[in-house]
Amino acid sequence: MNRVGFIYHPDYLRHDTGAGHPERPARVSSLVNHLLAIPEWHSLMHIQPRSATVEELALVHPDRYIRSIEARCRDGETILDDGDTHVSRESFGVALLAAGGVFEGIDRVMRSEFRSVFCAVRPPGHHAKSTTAMGFCLFNNVAAGARYAERRHGIERVAIVDWDVHHGNGTQEIFYEDPSVLYISLHQYPFYPGTGAEDERGIGRGKGFTLNCPMQAGSGEREYLEAFEKKILPALDQFKPELLMISAGFDAHKDDPLAGIELTEGSFSKMTKMLMDVAGEHCEGRIVSVLEGGYDLGALARSVEAHIRELLR
Repeated sequence: MNRVGFIYHPDYLRHDTGAGHPERPARVSSLVNHLLAIPEWHSLMHIQPRSATVEELALVHPDRYIRSIEARCRDGETILDDGDTHVSRESFGVALLAAGGVFEGIDRVMRSEFRSVFCAVRPPGHHAKSTTAMGFCLFNNVAAGARYAERRHGIERVAIVDWDVHHGNGTQEIFYEDPSVLYISLHQYPFYPGTGAEDERGIGRGKGFTLNCPMQAGSGEREYLEAFEKKILPALDQFKPELLMISAGFDAHKDDPLAGIELTEGSFSKMTKMLMDVAGEHCEGRIVSVLEGGYDLGALARSVEAHIRELLR
């Protein structure tokens, strides 16, 4: 059985988005409560996250932007953008703990303590652009993690596979001119946030290192696995990543209220298996998977269980 790390902290519940907001604390508390009841819970190695430093976040976000988020949370603002991204006074500190959890996972995987790590963090990150909070996201956890892996561990090629139902426009923006990070996204399209067309492939030295696989509403497992077989796996094999990261949103599940894709728990299991095979071939199995979206509590918990069961095989 693979050694798999699990990163979580009850302080992730302190990011208060207010009554009725879909990105609510119950997403991760119910997820953990669900996992507590399965036998595999005892096979996971439980890792305490640490808080990211401002200097570490500044690998992908300007210092001025980071300080503005800190000040706006401290001053009691409750909405950071046009209406989606709700915060509380605690949110800045929780966001540092979320990014730091990803850094801790990368450290553990790069030190070969674990083959893979799942980071049950919030707030999510993949919509956060270098200077813009949006889509429930303050800081881009996965993008910061990829850059941290490069700077801290000397990694030269990081692949990010983003299967959240929404396009990770922030991650794409941050690496759009960068050939050291291969960003791959499967997402409902056209849909929020409006980016992620197939012809968005990067620019300059980064051209060809962004791969978007837009999916029509109503698409399901067959279309997703076909995209993996025909586009994603060949791109990963050509790139030969030294670290594979997953922006693991589970809102492409058929029961999710915020989208129209028809995946099941089994679909996430199959996609996980495919990525494990790639990681085994190219990067000694190293995978750092980071929670993004997923808003039906039952579907989210069951999908994460399927994902973790596969990582443990």
